[in-house]
Amino acid sequence: MKINGYELAIPEEKLDHILSAETQAIEMIDKNFSGYQALSEGDKKALTYLVRAARIVNDISLEQDHPLNLTLKKNLEKEAKNSTYAAKALKLFNSLNGVAGLNGLDPEPVQIFKGVGVLPGRNFYPQDLSVEEFHKILLKMLKSGKAAEVKKILSARSMVRRQGDELYAIDYTEYFASQFSQIANELELAAHYSSNHAFNDYLGWQAQALLQNNEDMDQLADKHWAVLQDTPLEFTLSRENYEDEMTGTVFENDELKSLLAEHGIEPVSKDMLGARVGIVNQKGTKLLLSFKEQMKQLASLMPYAEKYEQSVASGEDVKQTMVDVDLVTLQGDYAQCRGGITTAQNLPNNDKLSIKLGGGRRNVYHRQVRMSHDTERTKKMLAALVAPEFHQYFNPEAEHIFVIGHENGHSLGPNSSYQEALGVYKHIIEENKADVVSITFMPEYVKSGVISEQTLKEVYTTWIIRLFLKSKPQQIQPHRVGDLIHFNFLLEKGAIHFNSERKLEIDFLKLPKAMFEILRQTIEVQLSKDPKKAKAFIDKYSKWSDLHQYIANTLRSLGVKPYKDIRTYL
Repeated sequence: MKINGYELAIPEEKLDHILSAETQAIEMIDKNFSGYQALSEGDKKALTYLVRAARIVNDISLEQDHPLNLTLKKNLEKEAKNSTYAAKALKLFNSLNGVAGLNGLDPEPVQIFKGVGVLPGRNFYPQDLSVEEFHKILLKMLKSGKAAEVKKILSARSMVRRQGDELYAIDYTEYFASQFSQIANELELAAHYSSNHAFNDYLGWQAQALLQNNEDMDQLADKHWAVLQDTPLEFTLSRENYEDEMTGTVFENDELKSLLAEHGIEPVSKDMLGARVGIVNQKGTKLLLSFKEQMKQLASLMPYAEKYEQSVASGEDVKQTMVDVDLVTLQGDYAQCRGGITTAQNLPNNDKLSIKLGGGRRNVYHRQVRMSHDTERTKKMLAALVAPEFHQYFNPEAEHIFVIGHENGHSLGPNSSYQEALGVYKHIIEENKADVVSITFMPEYVKSGVISEQTLKEVYTTWIIRLFLKSKPQQIQPHRVGDLIHFNFLLEKGAIHFNSERKLEIDFLKLPKAMFEILRQTIEVQLSKDPKKAKAFIDKYSKWSDLHQYIANTLRSLGVKPYKDIRTYL
């Protein structure tokens, strides 16, 4: 079957299997949810406009991701009215939120249409632009006095297109002017009905930021968003740059890297936009805030703390808010479920102007995502891969505690200049850092009475079991590569091992020392600002062995659901 001239790449029978056996439903809240019922009528009305804004963001994200996304989705929707084959392909499209993407299992991205695959530069860059040509053009432009345009090309907020034998950049506010105007209108309508003054103030700043080609407006919106704590509603316009595999390559070209430094140009990968809408859960938020109280102390315990400035500095107020959220919808970048789905997020990232100017961060946790747990499959997994005496310590809620530590960990350690300098390896190293910060300092939460010794063992065990991988990860999967690094490091240090029956055993006494050592090495890599050292660190600890393949095969034999179906009702 062809859609707009492109042939579907997956047979209908295989789509049936994917949708029935390999897809997990993530249920958003509906009008019967108690938290929704408790809202004021104004807040309920505001939610409708926020959801409309989020859906427009989704269309923008689709265009950023691939030049054919919007066209092929529109035609799939048209054909799906009369064709079950097209309807099933549309469901997979909506799961990936695009024409192609990794599923977390197979080494190559899933392609819904033949010949339509993932582009290294997504649609941020011309689809026929190679890395070699990209570097060549930038070098030529820098040498011919066009540094100002190169700076725009390498900014986080521009779409890049060809102009003769050169490139030029179009700021998001210009490229997506019509869509941004529509989003701004929806946000202003939401602010008219919402009951919370601080939240309305943020929506106003965010609306204005969408209408002006001015990074200062973005940072003002970010600052107003980052201080939101006691609000009924949640709306986030996220800007993260995990998907762009093109921009970071400039750090691997020594001549180009040197010229960029001479001109004071700091390359930043392109932001993929996402939108989150939800209702703040006060009970869950109270737990998060108990972890926040420890952050100044943790900052002082970081390796080489005297050599860099941290977002959270000892002796200062912690500029970080934290909320647990019941989700109404996830759109755009959040909905690109390509082998996983976000359980929490710490924004703004270090490359954003608001952070560089001393603004704070905000952590948002996704209740509906973490509550999607297959109890029966977990029992089978523990029986197959974990020694019986450690089953008592596996607790899904302990993973939530680990994630709290992870998100807080992003606020500790070297700033964005160190991270960005690692180029295409920056996300792997940074996510690895956040993970090891969480586990390394988990005993500090015991000392302060936030968690118990029993909970500590549950966090250790649940996190280590979480490192079991279903397939060898790709570089574009920074969290999974980080999992592989941690697993191999703990094996090397004897903190974990597998017995004669190939079942996991944990040495709780060796864990703290091993974790501090991997954290120390990670910070050394960031402080080096050297992509080669980052690559060497990753290569050393991300080898895939027979043990990894045995674990992957075992997990897959139990049934895996790598695809997600985000079901929005409001």
